[in-house]
Amino acid sequence: MLDPRLKSTVQALLPGFLLRALDPFEARMTDATAEFARSLPAGVRVLDAGAGESRYAPLFSRQRYVALDLAVGDAQWNYSGLDLLGDLECLPLADETFDAALNVVTLEHVRRPQAVIVELARVLRHGGRLLLVAPLEWEVHQAPHDYFRYTRHGLEHLLVNAGLQTIWMEPVGGFFWLMARRSVNFLSFFQGGAKWLLFVILAPIFGLLIPVIFYAADRFDHRRDFTLGYVCEASKP
Repeated sequence: MLDPRLKSTVQALLPGFLLRALDPFEARMTDATAEFARSLPAGVRVLDAGAGESRYAPLFSRQRYVALDLAVGDAQWNYSGLDLLGDLECLPLADETFDAALNVVTLEHVRRPQAVIVELARVLRHGGRLLLVAPLEWEVHQAPHDYFRYTRHGLEHLLVNAGLQTIWMEPVGGFFWLMARRSVNFLSFFQGGAKWLLFVILAPIFGLLIPVIFYAADRFDHRRDFTLGYVCEASKP
């Protein structure tokens, strides 16, 4: 993975359209969460299960947002914005107390994903909605708390077994978005010491030119069997 300080510097310098091309999963994840927030009525209770640094809290300013996390994922993160510390496999919450919930790139970090989805279903009111984002083709991250990757069929299986109904599910890009991410990942092998010289030489090609070309070429992949992950929404009948 790229050095976090380098990544934040690049994010601050590049225009938005280039950032979307270099990290389309991040862009789609943020868009989906913002759309989910806009679709919810004001004043409803929303649980961010696996909130981390509570980065999505501003999107839910009209709702009653509750951030919950076990706070073990990343030692460098600031977990001070959490409302509750808790295990997603056994939520410290009463039945049917939330109108909506989100679980964004968190399901890969739990040991018992089915238990987590069952718990989220339990705390949702009838008619409540869940936004779920899960990776498929990702590198290991937040080790050692990184356990699973998910296909569309695996996510559907987890949701149905928890008594939830899938409203929609979409892959986040296809083969070319995946290769664009791998091109950026390639640069992670040239960080530190004298290797930074190679990084500077290779970055314009593998960190910018190739990802932008592949981002645009993704329209040619109609099947989306190679994908970075999935965004889906489900509801509790």
